[in-house]
Amino acid sequence: MITYPYLKKDATIGVTAPSSGVPSPLHEILKLACSRLEQRGFRVILGKTVWTQDKAKSASALKRAAEFNAMVKDNDIDIIIPPWGGELLVEILEHIDFENINNKWVLGYSDVSALLLAITLKTGIATAHGTNLVDIRGESMDKTTAMWEDVLATNSGDSVIQYSSDCYQKEWQHANPSPCVFHLTEQTSWRTVGNGPAKIQGRLLGGCIDIIRHLIGTPFGDVDTFRKHHINGEPVIWFLENCELNTTDLRRSLVQMKLAGWFENCSGLMFGRSEANKPVENYTVEDVYQDLADELEIPVIYDIDCGHLPPQITFINGAFAEVKVSEGQGTVLQYFRP
Repeated sequence: MITYPYLKKDATIGVTAPSSGVPSPLHEILKLACSRLEQRGFRVILGKTVWTQDKAKSASALKRAAEFNAMVKDNDIDIIIPPWGGELLVEILEHIDFENINNKWVLGYSDVSALLLAITLKTGIATAHGTNLVDIRGESMDKTTAMWEDVLATNSGDSVIQYSSDCYQKEWQHANPSPCVFHLTEQTSWRTVGNGPAKIQGRLLGGCIDIIRHLIGTPFGDVDTFRKHHINGEPVIWFLENCELNTTDLRRSLVQMKLAGWFENCSGLMFGRSEANKPVENYTVEDVYQDLADELEIPVIYDIDCGHLPPQITFINGAFAEVKVSEGQGTVLQYFRP
C-alpha cells in the first residue's frame, strides 16, 4: 500500500536543509520565499540549518538528520520543503529515523530526490518531486509550478491531472527579475523515441539520476522489496533527470540501474530536459534513449517538465500515473491509489 499525505489549507511549512543551506549573501531570497508563502496563507517554521553553508553542506550529517527527524515528528508541521538541493544529502540517510516518519509531504528535487525516493521505498509514504522553496518566491507562479499546491491537496483515492508547460527556461537571468522567477522563453516539446505518440501506465518512481544511482545496493534503494510490499508488483514508470552527467556517464548509470533490477516490470521511462547530456565522441543523449528503448522494449519519453530547466510538473513517488504524449504535448494523470 501507498500512503498519501494531504496538504491542508493554511498549512505549516517546515524548512530545513538536509543537503545545502543558504549562504549569507542569499539570505534575502530565502526570506522573500517565506514572505510569499505567508502571503498565500501558509505559516513557515525555519530550521537552523537553512542559514548556514560550508564545505558543500549546511551542517554536519548528524545535525541535518536530527533537524529533519524533528520536523517529521513535529505535529505542528504539515509539510517539509528544503530551500533547494545541493551535493551531499547522501550522508544523512543512515541517520534518518525511517521507522517513525509521520505521514506528511516532503517536496523538492535535485539532491533532495535521494531522500524522497528513500522515504517512499522504505515506508510506502508518497513523496513529492517538484519545485524547491526558493523558486516560489516570485510575485506569481507559472501555471505548471503552481500546480504543486493542487497536487499535494489531492485526497487519497482521488486523481489530479497536469499538462506539459507551454515554455521553459533555458538559462537564469538573475539581473533581470521576473514576476514568476523563471524566464520561460523556449517552446516546450515532449519527445519520444520513434517520434510517435506514447501512452504509459504504472507507479511513479524517480529523481535526479546523479544522486539516486548512489542508492543502488544500499538499504535505501531496495526497489524489489518496495514492489512486493507496497505496490503488489504493479509496473513502474521511472522519471529521471540529469543534472551534470555526460552521455557515457548517464549510460553507465542507466545500465547499472538495469543490472540492479530497477527496470524490471518497467512500463516506460521519462527523462527531463537537461543542460548536461554532453556527447562523448558522437554518442548523443538521443543514442542513449534509443539504446534503452531497444534493450527494454518500452516507450522512452524525454524533454519532459522535470529537473533543472524549469518549470516542473509535480510527480508523486508511489502514485499510479497515466502519461500520454502526442505532437509534443503531454499529460500526467496521477491517481492517489493506495
